[in-house]
Amino acid sequence: MTPTDPYLWLEEVQSDRALNWARERNGQSQAVLEAVPGFAATKAKLLDVLNDKAQIPYVSRVGGYFENFWRDANHVRGIWRRTTLEEYRKPEPQWETLIDLDALAKAENENWVWAGATCLEPDYNRCLISLSRGGADARVVREYDLAKREFMKDGFTLPEAKSQVDWLDANTLLVGTDFGPGSMTKSGYARIIKVWQRGTPLSAATQLFAGAESDVSAFANVDHTPGFERVVVGRSTDFYNSENFLRQGDKLVRLDLPTDASISWRREWVFVELKSALKTPKNEFAPGSLLAIRWDALLRGERDFDVLFTPTATRSLAGKGMTRDHLLLNILDNVAGRLEEVSYANGTWVHRVVDAPFPGTLSAKGLHDASVPNDRYANHYWLNYADFLTPDSLYLGQVGSDKRELFKSRPKQYDATGMRVEQRFATSKDGTQIPYFVIWPQGTKPDGSNPTILYGYGGYQISLQPSYSGAYGNGWFKRGGVLVIANIRGGGEFGPVWHTSATKAHKQRSYDDFAAVAEDLIATKITSAPHLGIWGGSNGGLLVGAVMVQRPELFGAVLCSVPLLDMKRYHKLLAGNSWMAEYGDPDKAEEWAWISQYSPYQNVKAGVKYPKVLFTTSTRDDRVHPAHARKMAARMLEQGHQVLYYENIEGGHGGAADNTQRAELLALEFSFLWDTLKRN
Repeated sequence: MTPTDPYLWLEEVQSDRALNWARERNGQSQAVLEAVPGFAATKAKLLDVLNDKAQIPYVSRVGGYFENFWRDANHVRGIWRRTTLEEYRKPEPQWETLIDLDALAKAENENWVWAGATCLEPDYNRCLISLSRGGADARVVREYDLAKREFMKDGFTLPEAKSQVDWLDANTLLVGTDFGPGSMTKSGYARIIKVWQRGTPLSAATQLFAGAESDVSAFANVDHTPGFERVVVGRSTDFYNSENFLRQGDKLVRLDLPTDASISWRREWVFVELKSALKTPKNEFAPGSLLAIRWDALLRGERDFDVLFTPTATRSLAGKGMTRDHLLLNILDNVAGRLEEVSYANGTWVHRVVDAPFPGTLSAKGLHDASVPNDRYANHYWLNYADFLTPDSLYLGQVGSDKRELFKSRPKQYDATGMRVEQRFATSKDGTQIPYFVIWPQGTKPDGSNPTILYGYGGYQISLQPSYSGAYGNGWFKRGGVLVIANIRGGGEFGPVWHTSATKAHKQRSYDDFAAVAEDLIATKITSAPHLGIWGGSNGGLLVGAVMVQRPELFGAVLCSVPLLDMKRYHKLLAGNSWMAEYGDPDKAEEWAWISQYSPYQNVKAGVKYPKVLFTTSTRDDRVHPAHARKMAARMLEQGHQVLYYENIEGGHGGAADNTQRAELLALEFSFLWDTLKRN
């Protein structure tokens, strides 16, 4: 970076100068992209897809009800509603509206976006409602009386902040929020957890726990399971490491577990998912293993873990669900989902492989609510299945049986007749085999001329699994476009080692993997450079920005969404400080040495022929600062490159605050890609 950055003023999120710059770019980009043939029809179809009332209304169990948050053409901001399981079985259930967000926003003249509800068991009549202005991560928290359907005038209320809050009891909260100077971390999250009593001002809350200013955040978790009540507080020292403490009376007892492990619990058991190897006096456990130990044994200092899952070269743990008495393991087998039930019986853990749909993405979630006595659904679970060409299906299953009841099916939102999917492998720079999926429209042949989107992420151990997309179906496939999903290192497709092998000093491997997939697409004539576009958002925006700068000859178009791009200053902007465990600290010379090799903002040059690029971001994104996209666009325009820029004034990190904004954004993006990559 030059000694003085000429575009620092674009970091002023809401300044008139910066917003006028953004609005001017928006107008230019919309004039170009809305003139692309088919834009209006695509936007209308995408809005129909997003507002489709036949989509699955996914629900969460809350006592005797199942809750859902829903948006459609009549509920632009959405409604929070509930029904019974018996009603939910019906094709058109009767829903009971709990909060109408459109009506609330109108009455209060606020651009509210729903950010969730936390209700106090066992009766669930008192709820903490989180509301975001324009989709930002920061939110207002207000207590709601569910029986009366009104916000409580004298209830718990938190002003706008990146807060975290949980019920201790009906008159007490555990709160982490902005208590004033020194109470937030450098990453912008709560550093202190306090106990707040009803009827007292927030300033009177008493401190329970405090982390360091250099931490990512402090946190609290309250388990209300009858007979197993517990409070766990702690600090995330960085994005991947945490210290956990169990509250015992007036003391906090640290849990002797690896700080980089993911910890969860149910009743008497603690479950530990390892990110790195663990040695104990009797055993050594591989990264990616899932272990179990009883709470009382852990607190006694014992280290005799039971092994519930051990990874292999091709199998990793994608997630887990819990019923009252069982674990549900979502396993990735070469990026295809498998499901196993794990039960503890007669002193040992027993596994059962579930006969489930394959090879797509499975997700299992238990229905059990510990607040319900003699819960009839204690060992039932929701099972969701989808793949690239098969819409989602939601089943109700029961542990011990492969029989399941089909509850809901997502409608087919485009014609997939004649389409096909295949998994291929590219060889990266260091010889590593990188899997990728190719989704072929009907009649497409490998002749080198197919307009192709290559999508990737490659960070934070997030896996890109098969999913059904009405947006791609109507915005891309129906036009004849090919979609490629790359499972590059930095993701979680093959467990934690797949992730950590492309972090910090090794982040370049993600970019080498992505370039290798692009080279393979060209070599096998799936497409060619003029017809190949790349798309990524957030960390994926950094991915496509870095690869664009490093290998511009491979691509015809770049769609860079809500991106990180100025890696010299990313840790000084909004939540950026929390991501140094992924990228490193640019203020340390030895770490800037590797970051500087790929940081797009510092490496983009005049006189180089880059592909056409569209940057998209949101003014209300308070996670990844919009200045990344603003500054990169400004610099590239100054250098004479072909750049379009679109900044949604609302939307948060998701880029849009409602379905209308989402349809507009998607239509602009697909129009840009198709117009740039289409066959001549």
